[in-house]
Amino acid sequence: MKHYDYLIVGSGLYGAVFTRQALDAGKSCLVLEKRAHTGGNIRCERIEGIDVHVYGAHIFHTADREVWEYIDRFTPCNRYTNSPIANYKGELYNLPFNMNTFHQMWGVRTPDEARRMIEKQRAVIKGEPKNLEEQAISLVGTDIYEKLVKGYTEKQWGRDCRELPAFIIKRLPVRFTYDNNYFNDPYQGIPIEGYNALTDRLLDGADVILNTDYNSDRGAWNAVADRVVYTGTLDSFYDYRFGKLEYRSLRFETETREDTDNFQGVAVVNYTDVSLPFTRIIEHKHFAFGTQPKTVITREYPETWTEGMEPYYPVNDDRNGVLYAKYAALAAKENRVLFGGRLAEYKYYDMDKVVRAALDAAKREFGGRV
Repeated sequence: MKHYDYLIVGSGLYGAVFTRQALDAGKSCLVLEKRAHTGGNIRCERIEGIDVHVYGAHIFHTADREVWEYIDRFTPCNRYTNSPIANYKGELYNLPFNMNTFHQMWGVRTPDEARRMIEKQRAVIKGEPKNLEEQAISLVGTDIYEKLVKGYTEKQWGRDCRELPAFIIKRLPVRFTYDNNYFNDPYQGIPIEGYNALTDRLLDGADVILNTDYNSDRGAWNAVADRVVYTGTLDSFYDYRFGKLEYRSLRFETETREDTDNFQGVAVVNYTDVSLPFTRIIEHKHFAFGTQPKTVITREYPETWTEGMEPYYPVNDDRNGVLYAKYAALAAKENRVLFGGRLAEYKYYDMDKVVRAALDAAKREFGGRV
């Protein structure tokens, strides 16, 4: 095998952006991917003419103009604006929490009425919130917590909200305007040609090997490049020396609906009743304003992560924080290996933050501008 300047482990967004920057800097790159496809969790599959988000909904949004313009170089984005609906036992509420939500919940019509209702309900929490339940009530009151936060959160994390640390919900978006735009970011959308086109263009010019686990033979793979960019799980890189980090995983059930061209009228509906095992239903065609005669939906089920499953969300409690710090200390001593992305850094990243982190890492490596 020929020798490369960089071996990039993982072809998700972080690895793909770093690869593009390395190639543009005149470096040779080999990308190693454990899955049977590139793109990581933003991979899509075309079904009935619809781009289906295989690993859950991915909506690009950012306040970072440089990141937005960078993505636009490879594929422009449409004007999709995320405006999800919450379904609690058949009751429908707009998200994020805004005047539409408050009117649906209490019948209030003015911001002052909504504020008074929330202030009255949040007063039941005395002192510093000790857990997620108390933190959420202190932010949005008891009604919104019980109907729109509690069940969804307990399904997502697999634990009672009173057993979850308060810092998981440092804040909840609350708006006293009639605005269903979920994100505050000025730049939002979905790549018009799809996420696959984005990652294909980012990786264009690199050699790519699929279905290959770097950690199964690190020594041999390290020998083919001067530098390694690692985007996999940090504990597996060190053969779980201190123990395994915990994650939450997801399972998806996707079906084509031939009986209708419009199943739910919106891309995302959150199901906040704890008695239902799934957290949301995605109707993919709405991301691209599709007019296909059929539609495709996906139910999303949170699950406890075990070896062999895809790790999605880090479990940010005290135990895992201490464990990650031990692995991070080892990683900081590596001379030939760069660690980046949500798995290697054990944190949840929005996509724009992944792009920014990869661009910044590349700038430190190669200098120059984006």
